[in-house]
Parts: sequence; C-alpha cells; structure tokens
Amino acid sequence: MSLRINDTAPDFTAETTQGTINFHDWIGDGWAILFSHPKDFTPVCTTELGYMAGLRPEFDKRNCKVIGLSVDPVDNHSRWAADIEETQGHKVTYPMIGDPKLEVAKLYDMLPAEAGETCEGRTAANNATVRTVFVIGPDKKIKLMLSYPMSTGRNFDEVLRVVDSIQLTARHKVATPVNWKDGGDVIILPAVSDDEARQKFPDGWKAPKPYLRIVPQPK
Repeated sequence: MSLRINDTAPDFTAETTQGTINFHDWIGDGWAILFSHPKDFTPVCTTELGYMAGLRPEFDKRNCKVIGLSVDPVDNHSRWAADIEETQGHKVTYPMIGDPKLEVAKLYDMLPAEAGETCEGRTAANNATVRTVFVIGPDKKIKLMLSYPMSTGRNFDEVLRVVDSIQLTARHKVATPVNWKDGGDVIILPAVSDDEARQKFPDGWKAPKPYLRIVPQPK
C-alpha cells in the first residue's frame, strides 16, 4: 500500500515499551509523530532517539505526541534506551513500538510484502528503508513524510518547524514561505480573494506580485 500526504495513517495495535496501544486511540484528538528505525543499537539512530527525547517537551507544548518504531522486539528497545540515556544524556520517555514481525513497517510501506515475517537474521542494511518520519494530524491524516538514508542523521528541529507551520496553516488561510520560522511573515493563500483578505487582514499586505501577498504571522 503506497502512502501519500492526506492519506489516513494506517491504524494498528502493537506492543510498545509502555504497553499495548491502538495507534489511532493513542493519538487521540492531538497530533503525533511516528519516526522509524531500521534496527536497535545502530549509531545514527541512537543519536536521533536521544535528541528527540530532549526535544519532547517542545512537542508536548504543541499537543504533539512522539512515538518511535524499530523492527526489533520491545525487550531490545528497553536495553537500547539505557544506552541512549548513557551516551546522549536524555532519558527516552516516549513509547517505542516493537515490530519483530515487520507488520507496521509493511503497513506503512517501508518494507515490501516479500520482506518476510520476522526481524531475526535481518541487518540494518536489509531494513534501510525503515527510516521515515510521519507527522499525523488530529484527523488521523498524514501531514508530512520524510525519508532519510541510514548515513544521515535526521533534523528534528526541522520537524518541529514543520509542525509549527502545519498547525498555523490549519488555523489560518495562510502558507509559510521558504525557511519560515515561527513569528516570521506568511503568505495569504491564493484561494483567498482580495475582498476576503481585507476582512481577515485589515492592516493590509505587501504584494510584490498580485499572487504573492505577504502579511505578518497571525496571532
């Protein structure tokens, strides 16, 4: 099953380091980040899980839950979490999904159906495609997908920036320009007429081109 932005995030029930969850129920009425890993005890992912643990309070402020996934058993995750805290200085307080039968990885189109039914004997290289970040909204729709090669650590500050943008643009009829950061100017959507824009933005806007209407970020 090929996944795209605005598709419903596949639901599943799985064991995690914090007990059994049903994914959609776990998300509840907030936002969620699911970020996956090819195998436990891998060096780049160790740094990522540690950084995300340190960044979690920022996601909490945005009503955005964090959950990890690795195609290894939950018992391995618990031992890996100790290494992460020791080497990265942050305790992993978010749940980590065990996927030893590769079911979630296949459900999210990160491994092909013919990948087998067990993580046993598989290496990180076999699972190289299980390195994706999904941002999922309260409507359970996929808002963002980012896939990285194994040799490149992911930029979770960028994921936080994207969450800020998605949440802002969900509330207001605006889009965020290149390299936007929270508090920066935004762009009025093309679907908003000038008459409607005058009602929403009574202080006016800058328009270097008629289709490029720039306003301060709405409060």
